[in-house]
Amino acid sequence: MLRIDTMLENLSGRLQQVIKSLRGQARLTEENIADALREVRMALLEADVALPVVKDFIAHVKERAQGRDVLQSLTPGQAVIQVVHEELTKLMGEQNAGLNLSVVPPAILLMAGLQGSGKTTTSAKLAKLLKEQKKKVLLASADVYRPAAIEQLKTLAKSLEIDCFDSNATQKPADIAAATLDFAKRHFYDVVIFDTAGRLAIDEAMMAEIKHLHGLLDPIETLFVVDAMQGQDAVNTAKAFGETLPLTGIVLTKLDGDARGGAALSVRHITGKPIKYIGVSEKVDGLEAFHPERMASRVLGMGDVLSLIEQAQKNVDIDEAKKLAEKVKSGKNFDLDDFKAQMSQMRKMGGMGALMDKMPAQMAGMAGQMSGEAGDKAIRRIEGIINSMTPLERRKPEVIKATRKRRIAAGAGVQVQEVNRLLNQFEEVQKMMKMFSKGGMSKMMRAMQGRFPGMR
Repeated sequence: MLRIDTMLENLSGRLQQVIKSLRGQARLTEENIADALREVRMALLEADVALPVVKDFIAHVKERAQGRDVLQSLTPGQAVIQVVHEELTKLMGEQNAGLNLSVVPPAILLMAGLQGSGKTTTSAKLAKLLKEQKKKVLLASADVYRPAAIEQLKTLAKSLEIDCFDSNATQKPADIAAATLDFAKRHFYDVVIFDTAGRLAIDEAMMAEIKHLHGLLDPIETLFVVDAMQGQDAVNTAKAFGETLPLTGIVLTKLDGDARGGAALSVRHITGKPIKYIGVSEKVDGLEAFHPERMASRVLGMGDVLSLIEQAQKNVDIDEAKKLAEKVKSGKNFDLDDFKAQMSQMRKMGGMGALMDKMPAQMAGMAGQMSGEAGDKAIRRIEGIINSMTPLERRKPEVIKATRKRRIAAGAGVQVQEVNRLLNQFEEVQKMMKMFSKGGMSKMMRAMQGRFPGMR
């Protein structure tokens, strides 16, 4: 899952500290703005953001932050924060740049990048996204150099029930391109995603080959797939590819790793090409459209509620959610089967780590131990314990006494204390549900504030 607190942990933490200090200022002066920007500059450099990018960013923020409107604002700290947010958004591209498919079918998407950047898996993930948009997609690979590269794409395509052109390593890349194009036209595909060979480093033969393929295919989109964990090398590589090919966009992969994240803030500025997608996990659904404004909000600890809503709409079973809502509204018992169903829905949305990453920092902080991997393990443990119960025990948890607890714990492979903890957690949730069914929303909010003193 995409964890901004991992990808840009230091940068996000430092920027949030700067924001906190600015909020505490009664008035802003050139001196305290300079102090704040010095911290921002250090945070950006430590996050491996390219020096030219840092200089431009700081210059723009400084110019706007020392302007009359900010210095005379009734809330100058918030005004500066808004400036930082807007400039961070501009740095990453201002708005989402979607794929351009406005061409007589088939629309060709050419995938370029170094070996190991994630081109093949990204091709499959992108195909899945387009399939969900009701596009007829064909995958194809001309990577005849890396062992089993073509087979890897075929395997991914089969798992996603997406067609893959039947090329093999004995063919020439140019012949594969011509045959793929002919096949796609004859079978009326909307989109062709063409995966190309990578190398461990940029070389003349690689660049000549992909330039030739580009001429044969005439793609509407030429996407450069780059590993975010490469840091400054990612920026240099993107620049080199941009000088060879007319790139139309960039896909940043492996943002779930321990990268310092500077590539995400540098690559668009250096190349002038928009970041269109970000790879957020190794799973086939681990590709997201890149929204600069949302990313800026997440880096500054403001959360990303829009992406959270989109994720819920995509993954939550609406019928199940309606059933639960009706059950709560009618006042019927909220049982352990319902509790388990909610855990399952949460897991479909990427688990606690993914949810907390999109929450504002203050709200995410309230979740405490339930965030990140610990939270995801807790969800799996809860499901395991409930699965060890009988249907009667799930409907009526009050029948679960010492003997039953020992049996359930043994079946789930946990200690009896874990079963007790789950039952206590369920009891708390059940009380909230009863309040809600009686229209006691204000009571429920007061109860939650009692458990989370920082909540307002």
